[in-house]
Amino acid sequence: MNLVVLCPHFEPDIAPTGTVITRIAHELIDRGHRLHIVTALPWYQRHAIEPGWEGRLVRTERTEWGVISRVNPFPTEKSNIPARAVAFGGFTALATAVGLATSIHPDGVLAMSPPLTLGPAGAVVGMGRRVPLVFNIQDVFPDVAVELGLLTGKRAIGAAQWLERQSYRRSDAVTVLSEDLADNVRNKITRGLQGVKAARQAEKVRVIPNFVDTAHIVPSERENSYRAEHGLSGRPVVMYAGNVGLSQSLDLVIAAARAFLETRPEVMFVINGGGAARPGLEEQGANLPNLRFVDMAPIERLPEVLAAADLHVVPLRTGLARSSVPSKMYSILAAGRPIVASVDEGTEVARTVEQAGAGIAVPPDDPVAFIAALERLLDDPAARITMGESARRFVVDWASPAAVAAAYEELFGELIDR
Repeated sequence: MNLVVLCPHFEPDIAPTGTVITRIAHELIDRGHRLHIVTALPWYQRHAIEPGWEGRLVRTERTEWGVISRVNPFPTEKSNIPARAVAFGGFTALATAVGLATSIHPDGVLAMSPPLTLGPAGAVVGMGRRVPLVFNIQDVFPDVAVELGLLTGKRAIGAAQWLERQSYRRSDAVTVLSEDLADNVRNKITRGLQGVKAARQAEKVRVIPNFVDTAHIVPSERENSYRAEHGLSGRPVVMYAGNVGLSQSLDLVIAAARAFLETRPEVMFVINGGGAARPGLEEQGANLPNLRFVDMAPIERLPEVLAAADLHVVPLRTGLARSSVPSKMYSILAAGRPIVASVDEGTEVARTVEQAGAGIAVPPDDPVAFIAALERLLDDPAARITMGESARRFVVDWASPAAVAAAYEELFGELIDR
């Protein structure tokens, strides 16, 4: 089977979605499939094209398993929504043209969102080459942008919602990460439809979770070189590791560090990663000696980074846990560390933490509940060990890379045979 894959990031870019699609791609390659990856030039870490990759709108390389085409993403700040929309438009136009011109004679197209614009791009490539499109949704947009107040105005929101709905309807299948997101997408894809038409659209929505590499990320000793490098040795560590963006309630981490400075100054808080929200957070936490900001480490060091924490936090702003399932959660489970999740009650993140016996879920944007949960786990080392072991068992049984790739292979086989 030959597939065109339209995605915003791919190795060596280190974005979380890039890590996800890179591993899925290699699992499909290992199963004998050929791919044409159409993605952006590496730009995620600095929000600028990485040195050595500049100077061309499109760079193409041939591999033993297919082709990788990298196009200019026209990088902009995440907080500047109009500029990002223009940038996504330029990136999408280039990606669409490259996808249509692919030389691999595709049997199907796999497109990833965000950005939402890759849905229409995938539809154009799919129709142009007369092959089915699978649209993979990592975060439901424009819901996240609306919740964050980044997308405002009835016309703008209405236009984005229309584009979202059309993207789903023009896909042959839409994959999401959880039943929460499946319900969200089904409600939108069937809006205004009845009977058989509504049923056919609803059937398009499938749940395929993101994988976690349980062979690469394994439980290991907390006292390691990462701790030594950042002055954390011998101290309890509470860590956030991931995108430091506008969706995360990382002001909770600042509030907790400030509160603990008075009562438990030995506890260190670490925000490991980069993103649009980091400068403001660094300004808020400038006078907190128990708070460290650390740049995102290479993927090879991820097991070490995760192991360095006594517990991890997954904070999402109110309403966003219904539109997003952070891939970092799965990595934490694989590392065998407990989680304090600050998320909406009853959402996939909260359910997973509770079902796995992997930590505590508290309401979003509630510093009192968040701090109390941290204190409870820091006071109970035995519970942390038990939760970490339970987390590891849960994720090993649930989401391997091979299982996820097999699910996509089966889905494409079903669509191709229609």
